[in-house]
Amino acid sequence: MNDITQLAAELGRRLQLLNAHVTTAESCTGGGIAEAITRIPGSSAWFEAGYVTYSNRQKNLQLNVPVELFTSVGAVSREVVEAMVRGAQEKNRAYFSVAVSGIAGPDGGTPGKPVGTVWLAWGVGDQVFSERQHFPGNRDEVRRQTVKAALEGLLRYAAAEISNQG
Repeated sequence: MNDITQLAAELGRRLQLLNAHVTTAESCTGGGIAEAITRIPGSSAWFEAGYVTYSNRQKNLQLNVPVELFTSVGAVSREVVEAMVRGAQEKNRAYFSVAVSGIAGPDGGTPGKPVGTVWLAWGVGDQVFSERQHFPGNRDEVRRQTVKAALEGLLRYAAAEISNQG
């Protein structure tokens, strides 16, 4: 079992302890987070839905990301991933959610947002947490590191919820 599959399996164990669900909103990973989660037998008990919103148009249509954000801050930004994570949670009423948007390469980078720049956001109940990462490597490596970071964040927030109930 590889490390991503192990993270997804552990996420499932924690979410089942909490009787909670997760949903995903993905851009640069193209559904990789949802795919990792659904590798786990029985994930239908805790995985609600996954959105692959690669275009800005779909981020707006499926997740209600305001169109103005794309021109003011760009798709790879804190504001957009936070809107994505809220949109996914609202549509599914999942307690946990994760959203990612980034520049996996090999093209598309700018001096301010080089290839490997990724924004991640996690929704936990009514709270939203986000962070910017810069992952080295080629397109596949950036995407893999993003999936891993997304799952690690979900695990971190699920562990905190378990502790709060404790």
